[in-house]
Order: sequence, then structure tokens, then C-alpha cells
Amino acid sequence: MITTMTKDYEVVIGLEVHAQLLTHSKMFCGCSAAFGAAPNGQTCPICQGMPGVLPVINRRAIEFAIRTARALHCRINPGCRFARKHYFYPDMPKNFQISQYGEPLAEEGWLEVEHDGGRRRIGIERLHLEEDVGKLVHPTSFAEAAWSWVDFNRSGVPLMEIVSKPELREPAQAAEYVRQLRSILRALRVCDGNMEEGSLRCDANISLRPWGGDELGVKVEIKNMNSFKHVQRALEYEAARQARALGRGERIVQETRLFDPDKGETLSMRSKEYAHDYRYFPEPDLVPLRVDPTWVREIEANLPELPQARRQRFQAEYDLPLYDAEILTSDRALADYYEEVVRLHPNAKAASNWIMSELLRELRGDPAAVAASLIRPHHLATLLRLQDEGTISGKIAKELFERMARTGEDPEVIVRQEGLVQVADREALAKVVEEVIVKHPQAVLDFHEGKKQSLGFLVGQVMKATQGKANPQLVNQLLLERLAPSA
Repeated sequence: MITTMTKDYEVVIGLEVHAQLLTHSKMFCGCSAAFGAAPNGQTCPICQGMPGVLPVINRRAIEFAIRTARALHCRINPGCRFARKHYFYPDMPKNFQISQYGEPLAEEGWLEVEHDGGRRRIGIERLHLEEDVGKLVHPTSFAEAAWSWVDFNRSGVPLMEIVSKPELREPAQAAEYVRQLRSILRALRVCDGNMEEGSLRCDANISLRPWGGDELGVKVEIKNMNSFKHVQRALEYEAARQARALGRGERIVQETRLFDPDKGETLSMRSKEYAHDYRYFPEPDLVPLRVDPTWVREIEANLPELPQARRQRFQAEYDLPLYDAEILTSDRALADYYEEVVRLHPNAKAASNWIMSELLRELRGDPAAVAASLIRPHHLATLLRLQDEGTISGKIAKELFERMARTGEDPEVIVRQEGLVQVADREALAKVVEEVIVKHPQAVLDFHEGKKQSLGFLVGQVMKATQGKANPQLVNQLLLERLAPSA
């Protein structure tokens, strides 16, 4: 989006996404990589950087990185090696981080981003592995904190860094890139994508240049963005800030800035380092890694169906609109749930409607929470069948759904025990219709005077009299017959 602030400049954005891998142990030691343990409860001499310890590469982390690289169309390099990246920060016990620099695991891939009705292929420059650092815990905001705690549980956790080329042109497009990348990582089951817990983190490099220019402007790095919304807001603010500065003839300083979501602005953190500032050199305690091409082919052969392909298949196979397909494939667990419901009761659109409205409302909009839902796919399929067969009304179906969400009960059992079978007996319903007409003469008069909405009122009164069990289509038909001029 071009604003009045940036209309004279082209926004250039590159993203560095750090994904915490779903391995049981850390990158170079056997400590648990699980989130949520007591501070400093999952550490050992290796991840604490004690002198004389030797790291050992986590094979599972390599496998997950190869899986992701192939899903992103990256070239797997036949050899790679780890390096020491030197910098000094309180949450890094060794004063260097084991990462990859000159010889990464994979390079030259791409991710196709769908945004504003179009598609743009964004290049992936590199994908490499590294260890995470610890975590600083501040009693107040970073800018105002007088002191901090250090938790080393995260130190040594396997990270995969995916670096895009500077080919993104809008903050909203950048947010969509992260959203679609997260969807792929979750489909591959290599990262849970929880941005609030820090298992998916995004740093952005942004610069401005005059329209039509070839040379990139001075880039600023933004950190501390833990949601798609924050990515977009931070980049929008920073683009506007740089445009104002350039408009005043000021020089943009290469620096690292933090995003403050409460203020909606970026704050200067430190001057931005260049690669040579980190004094990279090969990690002497780890031998170069040779990747077996046969292993790569085996991993690639077992890749799951990726979100974009699944979205297209849902549209073709189930005749779903794009909107439905996008929501249902936003998470692998939700897509699996949907397909199981449709397999058991092949009414694709009804299943989509119920999942997108009722189920996601119960899940508070989080598709990943479907795994913990008490409403199992076979129970939702049964509910849809009961409604389609006319056994229960739509009103009863929604009441059943709410009960199922609380208890996990089988809807068929509830219907049988509670006597919720829909009333479709024409003679019995005709008597109720007659009683309602007698009780509401004004509504009948309104209907005859052309106020068609009064019919809905009368239908509602019949449904109320039958406790929602009446077949609404039959009720509507009986009322029209009874209210016809010749009746």
C-alpha cells in the first residue's frame, strides 16, 4: 500500500524468519527443547557454554531443515558447515552463537505469496541452521527496564533461519509472506508456529529508494514482532518514518530497531552490525556436514500435501469457494478434520459452513486448537447427517453442537435420550398451525394485507410451540396453505 508518506519512494523489504524446530532435544546437546519449564531448568554444560565441552549435531534438526528447504524449492548443498558468530549479549553464554554462514544447508528457493488477488514469487536466499540463545526477562518494557533476568532454557534450541530476498514491496504483503510460510511449516510439522511463545520469530529489513531506482537504500532491521499484525504495523510505521526523514533531507542510519506494539512505533536499539563485525570462522568442534542425496530424495518423497496445493484441490474436489478453501487449509489439523467429516458424510459445503462458523467460534478462531476439541469429526458428521435426513431441525442441531462442545457426547445418543427428533407429522403440525393462527389474528391480517414478514413471525410461533422440533419447511408449507385466499 502506497501512502502519502511513501508515494515518492519504493519500499523494499526482506525478511529473516527464525523457526524453532519441533525436536525433542536441543541442537547440540541432549537437553529438552520443550517450552514452558521453570527458568534455567533445562540446561547442561554444553548449552551453558562451559569450557571443554563438545557439541554433537542433532540429526533430526537436519532432517526437518531439509524437509522445509525442499518444500520451499531450495537447492540442498552437497556440503555445509557450522561457524561461530561472535557477539556479546547477556543471554548468550558462550559469547558466540553456532550458526551457518558461508556454507549454508540450502539456497535459492522461493515462496509464492497470494496477496490482493494476485500472486508474487518471493525468492528465498538461504535456509540454514543455528542454535538459539537464551532469553532476557524484563520486569517492565525493554526501554524502561532497569534490570533483567536471564533464562538459558532456550539456549541451544534448534533454529532454522529462512532468509528472503529483498523482493517484498508492501508491509501487508510481508505479513502475508510470514502467514503463508507459517502455514507451510505447520503442514510439514517441523515448527508449531507459535509466535507468542517465540517459536516463530521474524526480523525485517526495510529500506526506501526512489521509484525506478536500482540501488537499494540504507536498510534498517526491525525486531520484536510476534504476530502478523505486528509485522505489518511495524513496517508501515518504519516506512513512514524513513519517508519523512528522507523528505527532510536527513540520512537514514543503518541500525537495529525494536517494535513497541503499545505505542505502535519502532525504537532505536543499537547500530546495525555488518557481517564482518561478527568475525565468523568455521566451528572447530564440528566437522563439515555432507548431505547424502539419497536421504534428501527419501525426505522429499514423503513430503505432505502443502497448503497451496491442498487449497486448490479443495476448490476442485469439493467445489468450495476460495474463501472456504483458504480458511480450511490454513492449518493442517483443521484440513485433516474437514476431510474426515466429508469422508463420513459427503456434504462438503455443509461441513465447511459448520466448521467455519460453529467450530471455529468454539475454538476462538484458532484452527490449531481443533486437535483438542471435544467435537470429534465422526460426531460432527453424524450431526450433519441427522439434520440432512430431517431427523433434527437446524435449531436443535445448533443446541446439540453446543452440548457436544461441552461434553463430547454422541449427537445420536443425545437425540434418542432427550426425544429431540424433529416433528414431521403433517396432521400433528396442522393442529399446531391452526392454534397459532387462532392466537394471532393480527399477524394473519397483516399477511393478507401484503406484509409478508408476518409469515416469519407465525413460523416462529409454531417452532416455539413445538420447542424447535417442527420441520420448518413443512411448517412454512402448512401456513401458506392455511392462509391462502381460498382456505
